[in-house]
Amino acid sequence: MILEDNLRHKGLRRKLVEEVASKGIADNNVLNALLNVPRHFFMDSGFLNFAYKDQAFPIGSGQTISQPFTVAFQTQLLQVSPMQKVLEVGTGSGYQAAILMELGARLYTIERHRDLFLSAKALLEEMGYRPNCYYGDGYKGLPPFSPFDRIIVTAGASEIPESLVEQLALGGRMVIPVGDESAQTMLLIEKLPDGSIKKSSHGKFVFVPLLKGKAK
Repeated sequence: MILEDNLRHKGLRRKLVEEVASKGIADNNVLNALLNVPRHFFMDSGFLNFAYKDQAFPIGSGQTISQPFTVAFQTQLLQVSPMQKVLEVGTGSGYQAAILMELGARLYTIERHRDLFLSAKALLEEMGYRPNCYYGDGYKGLPPFSPFDRIIVTAGASEIPESLVEQLALGGRMVIPVGDESAQTMLLIEKLPDGSIKKSSHGKFVFVPLLKGKAK
């Protein structure tokens, strides 16, 4: 695969960032990350015209690459600082992972679909990113590497997985969409210094479902 990011791509990306900012994303670090990551790398070349539209798009295995606004919204809510240890549940195309790496995260990312895991890992490495990629059950997280300063879940959960709450560091933040398959509420879970949990709601979104176990 030849990765080309030309002036046209960059111009389309700048327009996309302006659109996302107009919808309420104010964190300049997040906007710059969107500007720096070529979204078209994560989509089939035949769909280039869709790469810089603010919409989700199928990527195979019944999964999607999230709408750029949604990626930006979750990332802004997460409040990632450089060198924080971040767990991403649902690698998917790898696009969200690249955004987190642009913010300086020490990223651990887990994907239950083997083909997506392999393709995202290869693409991210080709782009110069070196996240810690794992093929496994996102519901379980990655206990051996916990606690995590930040956890982001990129699929709709029917409930908040207790295993992920346990892997969140004191003072940590987890962003997760929770609800049924028709729509989910974006929740921010904060683990306070005394270990207590604070939850807040941040609007309705639609994600593919978060499923247990590994797919082939």
